[in-house]
Amino acid sequence: MSTQRVFVARLSGCSVFDPAGDRLGKVRDVVVIYRKDDPPRVIGLVIEIPGRRHVFVSIGRVTSIATGQVITTGLINVRRFQQRGGEVRVMAEMLGRKVYLSDGSGEAIIEDVAIERNRLGEWDVGQLFLRRPRTSASPFAKGPTTFANWEDVREQQNPGEAQSAEQLVATYSDLKPADLANTLLDLPEDRLIEVAEELPDDRLADALEEMPEEEQVHILEALGDERAADILDAMEPDDAADLLGQMPEKRSEELLELMEPEEAEDVRALLKYGPDTAGGLMTSEPIVLSADATVAEALALIRRHELHPALAAAVFITLPPYETPTGRLLGTVHFQRMLRYPPHERLGAIIDDTLDPVPAAASAAEVARLLASYNLVSVPVVDQARRLVGAVSVDDVLDYLLPDDWRSHEGHSESSAAAAGAGR
Repeated sequence: MSTQRVFVARLSGCSVFDPAGDRLGKVRDVVVIYRKDDPPRVIGLVIEIPGRRHVFVSIGRVTSIATGQVITTGLINVRRFQQRGGEVRVMAEMLGRKVYLSDGSGEAIIEDVAIERNRLGEWDVGQLFLRRPRTSASPFAKGPTTFANWEDVREQQNPGEAQSAEQLVATYSDLKPADLANTLLDLPEDRLIEVAEELPDDRLADALEEMPEEEQVHILEALGDERAADILDAMEPDDAADLLGQMPEKRSEELLELMEPEEAEDVRALLKYGPDTAGGLMTSEPIVLSADATVAEALALIRRHELHPALAAAVFITLPPYETPTGRLLGTVHFQRMLRYPPHERLGAIIDDTLDPVPAAASAAEVARLLASYNLVSVPVVDQARRLVGAVSVDDVLDYLLPDDWRSHEGHSESSAAAAGAGR
């Protein structure tokens, strides 16, 4: 008889604390091993610690598991989690699999898995939350759900073999792009591509933008030409240009030909600049308005959900045309300045013309110095005729200045606090 039961899908994302109440990270998965005559045994958790590093925490170092939090002994080995032979990840590999009920009532899909703690303190897979095939012809109808014990079902495929990526994609729906990227990269190779194929274009594009460029290229090449072009269309132009810049010129041109003409034009313009210049770092889609536009109009544009926060910090005022390359740059209006004026105020009356733009050929180091000197989060980039061609944001500069593998580095304080953790 079990003394505690927790469903894994509800556990995912819960915070992990040490005995003193300090937050160590959050749960990303549960690792089990299959046994011949008994339910799978839980051997540990995959925890995401600061720096977006996924590490393994032995179940023996977990003192309490609940749907809201996990308490550990505080000793965590910060080596990146690597799945070993015979280990199965519940979220990544079990959810979405097809099983058959032993009573002969048919098949079902695993939608959630309960892990149960027995009187000996060990955690095993207990009940399964299953969904049967739908009985209605309506595409919006779902099949009925039921619960079953592990011993009441059998699997069609070998233990650990994934059945469907659809359920896994659903569990990732609330992840931020950076977290989604890190989670995808921790999946087995075949599973990674399978899940990437199921993700919507915009979600996959957001995740790719957070990955190292060699991983971006690898995933894009595995998806086929048409889908790769759709993903590039959904990416920010500067990120798409960086990615295509890592490919052979012939291959890059093939994908550009398959992209939407307007998106491809923006990317081609960025590819003309060196990767270590302002032109190579910038986005070609900043907010551009005329001097006659009002504060209310500018704030309405800034409210756009899909706009990057750094680009939403300012609008750039130019002469027509108002798409890059624009007419002559007149100046910048910062978000905070707009808040000090009534909605009907014309932007031309509150322009900050004291900040000089940077030429497209300026080095990344020059741009970094300018951002740091004036405490800016973005800076306009102009051509020789002072036409606005884009803007460089602070995150663009950080991506360039940080080492290539910065995404895999844990925070220094976390490393120091957890270095005493025992090896796996």
